Amino acid sequence: MPDKLPVTAEQYLAADSRPQTTWADVRRRLAEARTYWLATVRPDGRPHVMPLLAVWLDGALHFVASGTSRKARNLALSPRCVVTASDPALDLVLEGKAVKVRDEARLHRLAEAYASKYGWPVTVHDGAFQGEGAPTAGPPPYEVYEVVPSVAFGFGTDESLNAMRWRF
Repeated sequence: MPDKLPVTAEQYLAADSRPQTTWADVRRRLAEARTYWLATVRPDGRPHVMPLLAVWLDGALHFVASGTSRKARNLALSPRCVVTASDPALDLVLEGKAVKVRDEARLHRLAEAYASKYGWPVTVHDGAFQGEGAPTAGPPPYEVYEVVPSVAFGFGTDESLNAMRWRF
């Protein structure tokens, strides 16, 4: 499945003379990041932020959450979310909505991706991951989500990259 590509890419600050960050570079950095932060909204409107593990596959960022976790309950009420990640040269922000992944073949590929990236062995059963060792995700089974982006930001943290905004 091809990446969902941005329809626009613009410098966040027009006067920024640092090199423009490409979407291809952002995709690579999102794929290579180790820790991500997911922000959702509680039913009473208060924010909820938790660290999580994520993988890039089939042109999208994916994460997991137990159906009983606060993040999953928040997403059931409103799929809107923000995922952030950071690397030494770029802070990344991905705004969009979280959509559950149900396709068995894709779930198996995602299980392989989690095992490869994090050494986290999970199995696919009844459209979800089964496994242990995901303390911020809650208890199994784990629902798998894809983040469908609406806008992304990249903020250079040194002189090598400028701040960019991509709209989808």
